[in-house]
Amino acid sequence: LDLDHVIAEALPVAKVQQVQKLQRLGHKVVMVGDGINDSAALAQSDVGLAIGTGAEIAAEAADCILLNRQNTRIWDVVTCLHLSHTIFRRIQLNMVFSLIYNCIGIPMAAGVFYPFVQIQLPPTLAAGAM
Repeated sequence: LDLDHVIAEALPVAKVQQVQKLQRLGHKVVMVGDGINDSAALAQSDVGLAIGTGAEIAAEAADCILLNRQNTRIWDVVTCLHLSHTIFRRIQLNMVFSLIYNCIGIPMAAGVFYPFVQIQLPPTLAAGAM
């Protein structure tokens, strides 16, 4: 986790201004907060992480809620970011494989390849495969 900038003990307006300032500079901003004072900055940030034991409005404004019955640590944030990256990568792979599968399976069920390879997938089997 590359922490370049940490801002603590700031007023709600100052938090939002700092998030906007960093975004204007081209940075991706992750905001971690737990209270009412953090909700505006959580909503403004690129990724908002709310601590689950905090205020309900902070949880509503955040992209992800960290639920830990003990105290939430920085490693929970790292785990959340790593997990979201892994899930997004899995979604991308699923999209690619389903695109390939459908680009081959649908024309095969329609009989497009039959003149070339003399193989046709029965439509009932193709429907079941979908």
